[in-house]
Amino acid sequence: MEKVKIGITCGDVNGIGLETIMRVFADSRMLEHATPIIYAHAEVIKQTKRLGGLEEFQYQNIQHAGEAQVKKINLVNCWKEFKGSIEWGKANAVGGEMARRSLEMAAQDLANTKIDVLVTAPFNKDNVQNETFQFPGHTEYLAKLAGTEEVLMFLVSQHLKIGIVTGHLPLKEVSQQITKERIHSKLKLMHDSLLRDFGVHSPKIAVLGLNPHAGDNGLIGVEEKEIITPAIRECAEKGMMVFGPFGADGFFGSGAYKNFDAVLAMYHDQGLAPFKALAFDEGVNYTAGLPVVRTSPDHGVGYDIAGKGKADEASMRAAIFTAVDIFTKRAEFKSYANSPLRKQDIRDGKDDRKE
Repeated sequence: MEKVKIGITCGDVNGIGLETIMRVFADSRMLEHATPIIYAHAEVIKQTKRLGGLEEFQYQNIQHAGEAQVKKINLVNCWKEFKGSIEWGKANAVGGEMARRSLEMAAQDLANTKIDVLVTAPFNKDNVQNETFQFPGHTEYLAKLAGTEEVLMFLVSQHLKIGIVTGHLPLKEVSQQITKERIHSKLKLMHDSLLRDFGVHSPKIAVLGLNPHAGDNGLIGVEEKEIITPAIRECAEKGMMVFGPFGADGFFGSGAYKNFDAVLAMYHDQGLAPFKALAFDEGVNYTAGLPVVRTSPDHGVGYDIAGKGKADEASMRAAIFTAVDIFTKRAEFKSYANSPLRKQDIRDGKDDRKE
């Protein structure tokens, strides 16, 4: 079986992304699992090697992804020349431009099946913007590129998986975006992803409330009674194993999350704060619902520690392994779905797998 071709964007070169990528692949054993194709520039790689003490990192330049060689670290130069220098810890236009160009080239290669999966290093959501790129993050850009109206930001680790109903929104706008239709859509995306991408049979999903104590039966808000509970009931009637709503504080504090395959939170920090507290070193940000596979580490650009030798590459390594695992799981699921044995099971009424 051919090794998975994994495209990796450089992110903001003034942050910790490229440093963590290079630390991961400085261990040559990683090349046994995938063929990496990094979208950056040779001069940036050289400066990061020198300044970051990563001289053991070896790579080869290629013109395009089709030239990638197995058991090699492959580099596609995303721009013609780079005459400046890395300014670790600084948010500037150069870092934004490089991150944007890296993403755009890698995403096109992913769309054209020149790479199998995409791992994105973090960028600064402010300095990456220009007249043609106006997205609050990778998730929204890739959804637009794929023509997918609805995706799920899915934070995953071996022991905890949390998705969110609303993403990068000001907190004052969250409640008006909580609708039955949106909750239903996110639960469907989560359910299908657990089946197809993670091999979970009959997924069991918990849903959090929006308000403190899940509204206390309407005393602290009515969204649970009027929106969230009816949405959960409708999904359950369609065959999903969905439960809640649960008050977020007690749910995580008591360890109740361990009884479920995944958790749906209502807004960004409600889901990401407990996730990063419980799974920061191994956490991965996965975009569920796309026709392609994209993961990223669950941390940001890390300007405060960039270039200081403090960046931990564990989350980047986990993002790479997760992308490869999901790609493999999807192939297995497709094979199962097309199996003549499964079709016979359906005719005999024996198939209870939810799709």
